[in-house]
This record gives sequence, C-alpha cells and structure tokens, in this order.
Amino acid sequence: MNPVSTPSRILVVDDHADIRDPLAAFLRRHDLEVLTAADAAAARTLLRQHQIDLVVLDIMLPGEDGLSLCRHLAETSSTPVILLTAMASQDDRVAGLEIGADDYVTKPFDPRELVARIKGMLRRLSRATAGWHGRRYAFGDWTLDMARRELRDAGGEPVALSTSEFRLLGVLVERAGKVLSRDELLDLTRDGEVQNFDRSIDSQVSRLRKKLEHDPRRPRLLKTSWGDGYVFTADVKALPTAG
Repeated sequence: MNPVSTPSRILVVDDHADIRDPLAAFLRRHDLEVLTAADAAAARTLLRQHQIDLVVLDIMLPGEDGLSLCRHLAETSSTPVILLTAMASQDDRVAGLEIGADDYVTKPFDPRELVARIKGMLRRLSRATAGWHGRRYAFGDWTLDMARRELRDAGGEPVALSTSEFRLLGVLVERAGKVLSRDELLDLTRDGEVQNFDRSIDSQVSRLRKKLEHDPRRPRLLKTSWGDGYVFTADVKALPTAG
C-alpha cells in the first residue's frame, strides 16, 4: 500500500474576507490544507500553533502591515512567503524581495496562477532538499545541514534563515573561495519565474552577515570583491553524512 501523503499547509493572511475566504476555498479544492488570518496578530498566533509550509501574505493589513510580518518571518523561520500586492512598480516588488519574500503576485490575480506558484515553490523546495540529502558543512563557528535546512552556531543553537537566505548561503558554501558576480548569484539562486534583482542579492548578503559575522561591518566570512561580486572566504569542511 502506498503511504498517504500529507497535504501542504498554507496560511492565507488578508483582511478582506471577500478575497481571503474564496481563495482559501479554491486552494482547498487543489489539495492544500488552508488556515486563514485577517491580520498579522492572528497570523502570528497561527504560526506559533501550527507547522506552516508556506504563507500567502497581503501587504496592506490593518495594524502591523504585511512587510513587517514578512520581515519577522525572514528573521525567525525558513517559511516561504508569497506576497499579494496591489503595488505594481519594480521598486515596490524589490522592497518585498529585499526583506525576505520569496515571490509576489500582483492584485488582481488569477487564483490558478497563485496555485501554480504555490505548488511550484513547494516542489522546488522538496527537490532541493532531496538533492542536498546528507550534505553537512562546518565553517568558522557554524554548522550547515543542507537537507534539514538548519544553520547552527557554536553552541548548537539553530539560527533562522529565510528561504532566500538559505539558498544564497548554500550556493556560497558550496562554492567557497570563488568570486561570484551578482549576475551569477542571481542565476544560481533564481526560484522558477521569480524575477530577482541586484538589490535583492545585496540585501540578502547584508542579512546573512548580520547572522554570521561577529562584526557585519568588517566581514570575515562573506566578503565583497569590489567591482566583481562576493566571495565566501571561510574554510569549509564537509562533515560525515547525518544518520
């Protein structure tokens, strides 16, 4: 008998019930488990109570806005975020990607496109984890477990990475010592149809430095190669495969 797969659990955060409720019903018809929240406070409660696989997050929320909640998720978890935004300018989209969002959909949107983006992102994450099976690395005071998507400090405590930060760190660690241009990093970390930008790479590097470096202003692990890009200068060691 084949094992029954557990549906992915999606959290939809939108203060407009006429968008939130029909969207939740539509996602459920596509074999997704869905929780809903009307504001950031309710979303934070659900995130504490449940294991969430992906968040669909409206930017314009009452009280704490979606960008603030997205930033919190990027700093404290690896849960992917798809932003719903009525703002169509490139600067607005870049702002979302810079703070840790993994994708965005502009309102008004076709729910079929959103389903495709959700399932595509979940598939890519699943394939990436399978491809990294058993890969573990040590550098400086850190240990990176690629399959488990875990970064741990010298004391063994986990450090939260957003999905985009994790992809970037994985690329850098596996190419340690090689100068990588922004264009190369954009290509290597590209997620399906999501359009990344130079500024999003710079922002992700800045966030990684804050988490990895003793003094982010004087980085020792992730350095800038002026005019060329970035280089991960740490001495990276492959660790035995986890049991």
